[in-house]
Amino acid sequence: MKELKEIVLEKKFERGNGTYKKIENYKSKYIENLSKNKIKKKLKVVAACGNGTAGIFAPEILRNIGCEVIELDCELDFTFPKYNPNPEDLKMLNEISKCVKKNNADVGFGFDGDGDRVGVIDESGNEIFSDKIGLLLARDISNYYPKNKFIVDVKSTGLYENDDVLKKNNCETIYWKTGHSYIKRKVNEDKAIAGFEKSGHFFFNQPLGYGYDDGINSAIQVCKLLDNEKNKLSNLIASLPKTYQSPTMGPFCKDDEKYGIIDEITKKIIKLKDTGQKIDDQEINNILTINGIRFSLKDGSWGLIRASSNKPSLVIVTESPTSDERKKNIFYFIDELLQETGKIGEYDQKI
Repeated sequence: MKELKEIVLEKKFERGNGTYKKIENYKSKYIENLSKNKIKKKLKVVAACGNGTAGIFAPEILRNIGCEVIELDCELDFTFPKYNPNPEDLKMLNEISKCVKKNNADVGFGFDGDGDRVGVIDESGNEIFSDKIGLLLARDISNYYPKNKFIVDVKSTGLYENDDVLKKNNCETIYWKTGHSYIKRKVNEDKAIAGFEKSGHFFFNQPLGYGYDDGINSAIQVCKLLDNEKNKLSNLIASLPKTYQSPTMGPFCKDDEKYGIIDEITKKIIKLKDTGQKIDDQEINNILTINGIRFSLKDGSWGLIRASSNKPSLVIVTESPTSDERKKNIFYFIDELLQETGKIGEYDQKI
């Protein structure tokens, strides 16, 4: 980013033979294209745009597919006077939740500032983690497009690995590097039908989309999921096996040290697996090193530690289908390894 800043400010541009294509009447063409996704149920939805870009498109498109739409902060205002237009921001989520409950809506959608991400609130006003929404969408899509691939980032729930519906439909889930550009590229390279990132970037290939992250199309896919199901969204989430998930935790670590620490921790955990040692009385049965190290235990619990790609920090996530205590114990195990390095600072948040 520093290099890019320098290039722009000092105008160190290279003159080449690049091309560009101007799309005339883009707004109407985009709205027309997404509006083809008609649903049969009359779903009542909240479209919260945070005064960002999605406000130009989302309410009209959602109405066109058959929804009753309650608009929330859909007027464009680049000062973002109400709250940060981020579907992971608590203030935004609280506003959507209140609006959903006040209007007895079926679902609430919160779009980020540029409209490529979406957060989802169920009919009871509860936030649903994006990796769980992704799993519900993958299940639904697999019923219509079996023998397909789904790409998810390494921070996502382990439920994809052994999901009965995905197995029945002969679908494969591939865990990949966190970062929307990585997931988008992998979806394209592997010709996967969809990709889901825990941050809310969702990618759909043909016939569901064009491979890029589009929050409005993601909201449409959730509407189609509800159109195909008899149950409310909260019931669909409750039907998934229960897991205990940690928040994403970030201990400070210098940029010039973080990747070396990940290499060191990776070697230690691989050695534990090779020697048959246990974590919280569980053997390590799988290790993924595509992005830091994600290690899975015999009962399906797992822990992830990776270097943040955009700040001086590490990233830690843990999950257990067995107990909240095991989720915590995996974190304590990771934290102990990190503290032994002597190069870890304060956490932004902790279990």
